Order: sequence, then structure tokens, then C-alpha cells
Amino acid sequence: MIRMTLRSLRAEALRMLLSALAVVLGVAFIAGTLIFADGMRAGAYDRAGVFDRHTDLGVYPRGDTPLPASLVERVRAVDGVAAAAGELTGTAGILGVAGRPVLGFAVLAAIPTEPALRSYDVVAGRLPDSAGEVVLDAPTVAEEGFTLGAPVQIGGTGGAARPYTLVGTVDVAGTTRDVGGPFIGLVGSDALAVTDGRGYGRIMVAARAGTSGAALAERVRAAVGADVEVKGRQQILDDAVDDAVRDLNQFTMLLLTFVGVAVVVAGFVIANIFAIVLAQRTRRTALLRLVGATRGQVFRAALLESALVGFVASALGVLLGVGLAAAMRPLMSRLDVPFTGGLTVAGSTVLTSLLLGTALTVAAALLPAWRGTRVAPVAALTDAAVQPSQGAGLLRLALGAVVLGLGIATLVGAASAGQVLLVALGGVLAFFGIVLFGPVLVPALVRVIGWPVRRLVGTTAGLAVENAVRNPRRVAATATALVIGIGLVSAFVVGARSTKDGIERNVDAQIGTDFVVTGIGQDLPALLAAELAALPELGVVHEQRTMISDDVRIRTAHPALAGRTLSGDVGRLGPGQALVHRELAQARGWQAGSPLTIAGRSFQVGAVVADDGTAPVAGAVPAGHVIYLTGADFTALFPDQRGFLAEIDPAQGVSAERARDAIEAVLARYPTVNLLDQGAYKKMLTGTVDMLLAFVTALLGLAVVIALVGVANTLSLSVVERTRENGVLRAVGMTRSRMRAMLAVEAVLMALVGAVLGIGLGTGVSAAAMAVLARLGGDFHVVLPLGQLGLILGVAVLAALLASVLPARRALSRPVVEALGEQ
Repeated sequence: MIRMTLRSLRAEALRMLLSALAVVLGVAFIAGTLIFADGMRAGAYDRAGVFDRHTDLGVYPRGDTPLPASLVERVRAVDGVAAAAGELTGTAGILGVAGRPVLGFAVLAAIPTEPALRSYDVVAGRLPDSAGEVVLDAPTVAEEGFTLGAPVQIGGTGGAARPYTLVGTVDVAGTTRDVGGPFIGLVGSDALAVTDGRGYGRIMVAARAGTSGAALAERVRAAVGADVEVKGRQQILDDAVDDAVRDLNQFTMLLLTFVGVAVVVAGFVIANIFAIVLAQRTRRTALLRLVGATRGQVFRAALLESALVGFVASALGVLLGVGLAAAMRPLMSRLDVPFTGGLTVAGSTVLTSLLLGTALTVAAALLPAWRGTRVAPVAALTDAAVQPSQGAGLLRLALGAVVLGLGIATLVGAASAGQVLLVALGGVLAFFGIVLFGPVLVPALVRVIGWPVRRLVGTTAGLAVENAVRNPRRVAATATALVIGIGLVSAFVVGARSTKDGIERNVDAQIGTDFVVTGIGQDLPALLAAELAALPELGVVHEQRTMISDDVRIRTAHPALAGRTLSGDVGRLGPGQALVHRELAQARGWQAGSPLTIAGRSFQVGAVVADDGTAPVAGAVPAGHVIYLTGADFTALFPDQRGFLAEIDPAQGVSAERARDAIEAVLARYPTVNLLDQGAYKKMLTGTVDMLLAFVTALLGLAVVIALVGVANTLSLSVVERTRENGVLRAVGMTRSRMRAMLAVEAVLMALVGAVLGIGLGTGVSAAAMAVLARLGGDFHVVLPLGQLGLILGVAVLAALLASVLPARRALSRPVVEALGEQ
């Protein structure tokens, strides 16, 4: 049996490998992801300790409170300490030589002035030794045309930009401080001033020569107290490695999620292919049974064949995966994601990919192989034994109907329950319902979609419809593979469009001003709002700020803007007067005129209000526990609390252009802020959605390609099965063009049914997700992007037409007489 199986594989090697193309693509995705992640992980380990090459100890805060500058002097005074320096990292901005902000997310770091702690690679010049000096990364200096010794304008949350003398350039490429934008290095005091920091993120310590690390750590712990943590060199490096790979592991898990989708699709495709191939060998199998082969031998031979095919396909997939991993490097660079490390092809990755691909193929062949042994040998040698149509059992159909109904009900219930997990569960149940109920549902849809085609094309389309539905399980399995990929793509497409539409409506409701000023990766500078408010060209300047105090969310509100989203007597908002949300008023027994205390200061309830924009949502505080104060009162209570966004309106009688010019004149000194009108602000908020959609669609595209490969293979194998039938059609007058049209219509019908079911499933999942978002807060509902959905259908139809080319060529390559003699 083994020799016979090997001979059979040699005879049909090309046919089987083409059928296993789904496994090749699936394994390529697995191997490419693992190789890419291994390369990034190796780079992460290499760069983890770049800035701690001379650090023997580190002092870290136990909570979010930064370490005060005075603590550095205390650590420096400990016996055995050669040098100690505070370090912090944050964000800042640079004004270019043309006076415009340098684009890109800029990382700012405090650089030690002690030579014993410096770990930066200097390209030109030197590192800063005193206040007023700065170093930048070499690429930024080259791109902007900065020169050593010249002033460079640096600004951040701490205030407007001020000049610093450029004393050197450094190389931070491939390190944790390379995030695709500029790098700014200042001495500690300047870094604190620019970032408006209240202290350092850690204190770096270099030990004196001959000092025991453990003993020094104990002396430092005694000096700094129990509120901070002292780490040794090895722990610092271990934590740096953990931080470096944590985001990588999350990114890898995201990729592996899409890998799992592709593998599931490949499993459906390969199972369907083996079912067809083994069904076409029914007579051969029966002959083997007649000459003495047992059911077990036939079954094991089929599994051996699947294992060999899976292993070879997996090996090809690993080779393709290396190329895929190499192609991901420039893709990450285009997305401004720094990539370090080369391609790492580990033995474990190769072995894992080979085992997974082989196991997938064998598992997919189990059921078809078992079914192939159930046909009686003598009956299988007759024409009547080979059933062209194979339906589904009543138990499967009943279970499918129940599961499908349960999935739909779960999606509907997820909206009222407001649970995201129910959305995912409903989508999974609905999909499995389609899988189980597919042998009835898919042929029915093929007939429905094929009816207008039959009316237009005539008998040729009628034959295509009958060919497509003659084996319900086969066409259902082929269409189901498409449902997964297209369903997920549709869910993201509909969800993205609905989310963008909801964001835009919420901006219209929440932002009622002409202009918006936002921080770039950080809060607004401390004095910016006051400077803008002093401009005579501006009538409204409202910095949105929030603080949680005593289990209540305190928010700023502007008297001229409060009525936009709040209903009630909002005109009562003023100095010492607060607007209280009705849920909080009911919980505390407050009403208009009631006294209340916020952060130790007395206020009066000016009015009880309701939020017209969104329903109150529970989060860090109980739902609806919100108090609104004027900006001046909020500043008196929380002077250090800054906001990310400020709303601005021109003064009465001032044009928008004149107001913009006035704002831009002030913002020219603040490189970390951005001026936007409402349209640009919406685009900024929705830009991330577009980027995420493009990324997800690209990853899911492979699953769709694998499913379309399944359509091509199913059609190709069906052509082999219908060789004599096609010969009869040609003998009675069917032209070559009509034969091609018949196979093209058959392929298009299978692809269209899968696409329609996928779009329906994806839209249902998105509808439930939008209902959950609307319940959590916001004006979200389903918006169908008909153009994009139409494009998905168009791509499916075009791919199906291409998939029918090779099967049609095979069907027409056999002479009619030879085809009629086919057994």
C-alpha cells in the first residue's frame, strides 16, 4: 500500500501540489510572521541595554509619582557612588530653520552630565554639559540643515519654544528612543522645564571601582527610603528586555490572530479538495478492496498521502514565508515603524511551520478518508454507486438552523446588553450555523442568484447552476471558506465607515467652535490657553480639562459653549457656581442652590443638568457622577492639570481668516501643538481608523486569496470529474466559448454566494458592535459603504473569472472522442 501510494503521488504530483496551494499560503503566513517576530525580538534584546551600558544601579518610583530632583543629591552622597543622575523621557517639539515644527513624534530625554553614566553614541560634536545646550539625532540635523553651535528652538508642555545651542548629534537608530521622529537630548534641569515635569522617571547610579553591587544597593535603599525601588544592573537589563518585547509580543499575537483565520480557511479548502479527490478515486479504492486491501489499509494510505502532500506544501510555505518576512521590513518602514534586527530563521520556527502545515493537511483529510472507506467494494464498481450529489443529514441541518438562529439572537442581544464579547460570540455562532446549514442555504442562494443570470445567458447559465448545486456539501464547503475572509473584511469595512461617521457626528455635537488646538502627543503647554484668551481677535478660548476627585469627575465648561451638549439652566455656570449632572445630584440629594465641596473648596450647585450628547457611562467613576466648573475655578483647584484640546471661536465681527492668523502667530512659538478647523480635526481623528482598516484588510486579504484558490481547485477537480459529461456537451454542439462561459458562471456563482453570505455576516457583526458603542456613549449606528462593499463583490467576481481560466483550458484540451471514452 505504501509503494502504491507513493506511485500514485508521483503520477499526480502536480495536481496534488496545486490542490495544496492553500496549505502553502497558510504556512507561508505562519512562517513569515514567526520569522519577522524572531528578527524583531533579536533586535529588541540587542538594543535593550543601550542606554544602561554604564549603569550599575537604578532608583525607580513605586507608583506614578516622579522622583524629586533633591533625591539625586541624596543618592550621590551615598558611600560607594561614583556618579548619579536623574533621567526622564517625554515628548517635545522642534522648530525648523523655516520656523515651522519638525514633523514626527519627538522623543526627549534627560542626558547625564557625568561621564561615568553617558551611554550615547556621538556622531559629531559632544553631549550637553550645562543648561541651554542640546543634542539632536543626526538625521534630523541633516534634514533640517541645523549646524553645530547654532540655536535650535525647543518647546514642550512647559511653555513656548526657547533657543538651545546645538552642541552635538547622536545616533539612536534602532534603539528604544527611535520611534520614527526626532530625538532631543537636554540636561536634566532643561528636560524638566521643557516637559513641565515634577521630577525624574529614575535615577541612574554608577558604582565606584571595587564597590560591591549588593552592598551599595543596600546603602542606597537606606538612603532613599521605602517609597522607592532600587534595582541592580541585571534586573534593570531584564526589565528593559521585558519592556522591549512586550509590545512586540502584542503585535505578534495580533498577527497570529490573522494567521489563525488564514489557517482555518486553508483547512476548509484542503478538506473540500481531499473530499473531491478521494471521491473521484472511488472505483480505484473499490478495486483495491476487491483484491484484498482492508478498510484500515485504505484509510492509512489516504492519511499517508495527505501527510506527504502537507509536508511538501509546508516546506514550500516556509520558503515563501522567508520572502514574506523580508517584504514586511520595507512595509514597516513605510508605516514609520522602526525595524531592527535581521531575518532570524530559527529551527523551531521551521519545525513548527512544518508540523502545523502537515497536521492541518492530515486533519483536513481525516473525514474524507474515512468516508472513502465506507463504500461497498462491489457496489462502487458500478455507475450507480458514484453519487454526484451528496446532501446533508437532517441532524446536521437541524443543528445548523438552531446554531444560526442562536448566533443571530446573540448579536441582537449584544446590543441591549452592551457586551463586546457577546458580539464576538454571536459572530462565531452565526458562522458555524452557516457551515452546518450550508448544504441547504448555499445551493438555495446559488439558484436565487443564478435565476437572473439564467434569464440573461440562457441554457449555458442553467447548466452552470445545475453543476454548481449538484453536490450541496461541496459547493457549501467552497463558499464557506470565502465567508470567513470576506465576512471579516466586511465587518471591518462596515465598522470603520460606521465608526468614522459616528466620530464625525460626535465632533459636530461636541465641538461647536470654528477652530481646535490640540497637543501633538501630549497635553497643551501650560501658558498657551491664557495667551490665546488674551488675543482681542478671539471671543472663546476653552481648554477642555478633566480631573477625578472624591469619586467624581470634574470637568471644565465654558458659559458660551455649555448649552451645546447640556440641557438645563446652563446660564447659571459662573464663579463659585457648578453644574451638576442629574445622576450625581440624585445620588447626593442635591438641587439648585445646594452647597457642595470640591477639593476642600466650597461651591454652590448652580443648576442640575443632563447630557444631551451621550448617555452617562460608568468608568473610573460611577455613571453620571460629573461636575462642570468654569476654567478659572478649575485652575484654582487643580493648577497643574492640563488638557489635550482647546476650542476657539473668533470674536464678534472678526473673520475666520483674521482669527486664524492671530492664532498661528501665537502657535509659532509652540512646536508641540496643532491648529485645526473642524474638518481637519475630523480627518485627524478618523485617519487612524483608515490606517487600521488598510492594515487589517491587507492581513485578511490572504485568507480571501486562499478561499479563492479553493474555488479554482474545486472547479478544476470538478472538470476532471465531468470529463465525459463535458465531452457529450461538446459532441452535441456546445461551442468552446459556451463551455468557457458555463465554467465562468459556475465559478462566479460560488464566489458570489460566499461573498454575499460574508458581507451579510460582517454587516450583522458590525451592526451589533455599533449598537454596543452607542450604548457605551456616542451617536453610533450602522452606515453601509456601498461603494466598498460593491468593490468586494467586484473583486470576488473578477477573481472567480480568473479562477475559471485554467479549468476551462483543461476541459477543452481533451479531444471529444477521448473525453467520451473516459471512465
